[in-house]
Amino acid sequence: MPRDRSTPAALPESQAPRAQRGIQSVEVGGQLLRALAHQGRPMALKDLAREAGMSAAKAHPYLVSFGKLGLIEQDAGSGHYGLGPLAMQLGLISLQQVDPVRLATPLIGELARELGHTVGVAVWGNRGPTIVRIEEAPSAVHVNMRHGTVMSLRGTASGLLFCAYLPREQVLAALAAEGDGRPHIDAALQVQLAEVRRQGLAQAVDASVPGISAMAAPVFDLGNGIVMSLTAIGPSAIFDARYDGAVARVLRRSAGDLSRQLGAADAA
Repeated sequence: MPRDRSTPAALPESQAPRAQRGIQSVEVGGQLLRALAHQGRPMALKDLAREAGMSAAKAHPYLVSFGKLGLIEQDAGSGHYGLGPLAMQLGLISLQQVDPVRLATPLIGELARELGHTVGVAVWGNRGPTIVRIEEAPSAVHVNMRHGTVMSLRGTASGLLFCAYLPREQVLAALAAEGDGRPHIDAALQVQLAEVRRQGLAQAVDASVPGISAMAAPVFDLGNGIVMSLTAIGPSAIFDARYDGAVARVLRRSAGDLSRQLGAADAA
């Protein structure tokens, strides 16, 4: 009897995916490194062992070996263990290899589905905030925003966000190029930027395009400088532009997660 073609044939044993085999002792010892990274401070042996889920007697040999490699360092005065110079070097190299936009790209698809709005990533380009990634809303309502779109500094959430967090000289030069050629920040814009910094978000309601609202959250790097914005945009009639609303909570959380992955010290 012919086989039902709707049922996939089982893979031959030689082609079936296999779980990769690791070294258990490395994974066990790695829990100590994970505990130190999680706590973010030097720890006494008993506290570190407890955090890693093992006894102090079991933890000590691992710490000795990690110390020889430079992954862990013991303070001579207190006896506490902290991350060593090799761990720090590995962390810095890892941060240098991270591409913030590539890191954010899979996230914006999830955000668009969760929020029901178009979500984009903007970076600072030679003409101002520039959309480099975009994920359309899953609903039938779409907003006309394309890759390469340069956002207005004064009239968009992304523009206000970069104005609030970039160095003043850089902002003044960009404002002069966009406006009448005179580098200045007027009183109204100063109030807006102060509010952006206070809230940690920028919003634009019916600003550059009537009927369209947006909210943007900053993503920071190791030096706590803004590297990109996460921007949600949608029809004002269904867009929650409150600073304590659903869109704000999701953007703050997501931008904070990205900032932490990029090494920002005080990411919320």
